[in-house]
Amino acid sequence: MAAMTSWKPLRWTLAVAAGVMAALVLFAGGPSGLAQDAKSKGPMDKVFPASAKCKRCHERVFEEWETSPLSRSIHSPVFRAALDAYLTSGSSRDKVLCLRCHAPHVNEYPDQGPAFIAQAKSGDPAIDGVGCAQCHLIKQVDRSNIQPSPRYETGGKTLFGPYKDFVQNLAHQSIELPLFRKSDLCLNCHLAVPNAANLGKSNDLLGGWEASKAVKSGKECQTCHMPEQVGESANGENKRKVANHSFPGRIGKLRQEAAKLEIATTVKGDQTTVKVTVRSMVPHNLPTTHPGWARVVLDLNIQGKNLKTVYSEQRVYGRTYADAKGQTTVFDFEAAKVLENTVLKPEETRVETFTFPTPKDTKTFDVEAALSYAPVSGPPAFLQRIEAESSQGTQDPAFQSIPITRQTVNIPVTPGG
Repeated sequence: MAAMTSWKPLRWTLAVAAGVMAALVLFAGGPSGLAQDAKSKGPMDKVFPASAKCKRCHERVFEEWETSPLSRSIHSPVFRAALDAYLTSGSSRDKVLCLRCHAPHVNEYPDQGPAFIAQAKSGDPAIDGVGCAQCHLIKQVDRSNIQPSPRYETGGKTLFGPYKDFVQNLAHQSIELPLFRKSDLCLNCHLAVPNAANLGKSNDLLGGWEASKAVKSGKECQTCHMPEQVGESANGENKRKVANHSFPGRIGKLRQEAAKLEIATTVKGDQTTVKVTVRSMVPHNLPTTHPGWARVVLDLNIQGKNLKTVYSEQRVYGRTYADAKGQTTVFDFEAAKVLENTVLKPEETRVETFTFPTPKDTKTFDVEAALSYAPVSGPPAFLQRIEAESSQGTQDPAFQSIPITRQTVNIPVTPGG
């Protein structure tokens, strides 16, 4: 990606590109018909060069991307454990299904699927999953079907981005493309659903995002997930507004802006009622990541005398799936039915009511409400495999909850109610 200036959606593009291919195959059940004959293209490592090569001219962008989840799309122990579960499930008709998002250029080189799988399973892949070229070679996104489809430009040395004033260079040609300022680019991945056609729109990961206040006000995915900053895109160019490529979201400070909590407490003698108002501030479903095990949890804890917890309860926001036999599953490739859908809809306000015995022997008690992303969930064998795949074992971030927001209020206990 040698000297492409101020490519606002470069990091955003990366994520989207991966999703584009993923979604495409999820519904097609195999390699996309859009892929060119491999013989008409150059070698894969030439068409989709490693992002490390882009670093030579785009150091800032590379370093941001390197910290993002996109750079670890095939390195993640959760992904490797899920890939292993898929490959051993007996339902893996399309051997490279998982890579359609996690390494989207497989769709252009389906014959390389076994090599990609071997790389991913090695635990130390020498290839990129979602890198610079996987996004910046996207020329068009077709939204005529339920699942958007990407069109890659693989026949030359042209890369696409959102700016006119790119730096001239010998590494590649640069072309401004309005697509890179639009949410359409992200939908390639982020509308992906389990590999079960009958789930259809009932399992839309984003929800009615296009009708949200944020979108109607002109915001695109890049507004939040590729925030503008002052810097340089190509090394040595004049500093100006450029896009951040660390892709904040579930990881990063952006999550702290995802929701707000309000607490209202009513004490009536021996019984207390707490109403927690959860306000989603995002223009899409919450959560929106992996549909099987992504969950947002609201924890309510009541602390009485000496800060001892006397009551606790949870509300879980997410999806529960059943396989063809009616058994619950967290795996996309097994999902045949949505059993329960409690996700927070775009910009939704939901009121949760909790009733419990009023704490005794204390003049006041604390009400604490906390919203967080829950750790990865699934059957014991799956969790054990993740632990084995990670150098950090059970300390891997996948096993840790990620706080979103928290509120605490102190409530007086009135004698006699």
